[in-house]
Amino acid sequence: MTEKHYLTPQEVARLLMVSPVTVRQWAQRGEIEAATTPGGHRRFSHDAVSAFARKRGISLSGRDDNRALRVLVVDDDPQLNRFLTELFELRSPQVDVESASNGFEAGRKLESFKPDVMVLDLMMPGMDGFEVCHMVKNDPLRSAIRIVAITAFASEENVTRALEAGAEQCLSKPLDTDLLVNTVLGNVPAHVT
Repeated sequence: MTEKHYLTPQEVARLLMVSPVTVRQWAQRGEIEAATTPGGHRRFSHDAVSAFARKRGISLSGRDDNRALRVLVVDDDPQLNRFLTELFELRSPQVDVESASNGFEAGRKLESFKPDVMVLDLMMPGMDGFEVCHMVKNDPLRSAIRIVAITAFASEENVTRALEAGAEQCLSKPLDTDLLVNTVLGNVPAHVT
């Protein structure tokens, strides 16, 4: 960490490989200790971030540098699922990719694959993406998983629901593949749609 006394939400997010929105939500729920500046901005001490990371079993670099970023693609459309899996394999060799075709299969993959990021379709039969997102973000052992929601129905209501459920972004279909890859790799600010 730097020599500064306090870190911004963006700096903490980079260290933990989550979005700044996730850091703010943790602070709001009291899960990570934060100070508030006179201007209303949250700041985090190095000790608070380290304690939070230890408690959650999170490496401050976000993940073990000796392993690739793990991406779980969850979409009930077999063609899109296959396309997205191949897209990450071709465009991001530093990424390990697995896929699931529904929310229940995604739950099993969370346990066996342990993804760092989920690309999650919101509209699926059975357990939809909103439920999956809510379940992941409310599980203390999995809440650090970044979720990028995707949907063909990107209404204001659906985007808001996805973000409130814990997705860091909600991208509309048809997908801008460059934006999706950059978002998953953490190269795009949160809330771009």
